Amino acid sequence: MEVKIGVQHAPRELSVSTEEQPRAVLALLDEALKNGSVFTLTDDKGRTVAVPAEKVAYLDFTSDIGRKVGFGLAASEAVTANSK
Repeated sequence: MEVKIGVQHAPRELSVSTEEQPRAVLALLDEALKNGSVFTLTDDKGRTVAVPAEKVAYLDFTSDIGRKVGFGLAASEAVTANSK
């Protein structure tokens, strides 16, 4: 799953691909907000993103479905057509 983290006063959002479920990520943010600490999230490659919890503007959860346009779509359609 991909988690996009909006940070206050930052022009771009942070994008983290993780195996964590949305409820677990929200629990991490909630705990960091209660403690006045840093919200940290580790991606599926072991890299960690840290943001002051009070600066998190939003979290956007999207599933990794893959590319819907471009060469990724053409390749998946070709495989599907050839397997029939």
